[in-house]
Amino acid sequence: MRITQQKLLIALLTICLSFSGCTTVAPWQRGTLAKPQMAPDPHPVRNTYQTHIYNSREATTGMSSAGGGGCGCN
Repeated sequence: MRITQQKLLIALLTICLSFSGCTTVAPWQRGTLAKPQMAPDPHPVRNTYQTHIYNSREATTGMSSAGGGGCGCN
């Protein structure tokens, strides 16, 4: 019975802590939050391109251990 109470207490604390991060944003603060620097990925096109180049350089064919598969051009 004690383990169930501990799990319930941990779940309750987790829920309370997750709700403590919620807040109301004032209209004049929304401009600050909308800046590109605040985005999780501020440069999505560049990062997609770099990921493509990286995957081209590191590509392998099938399950072999031999690398290669791209020219490695950037």
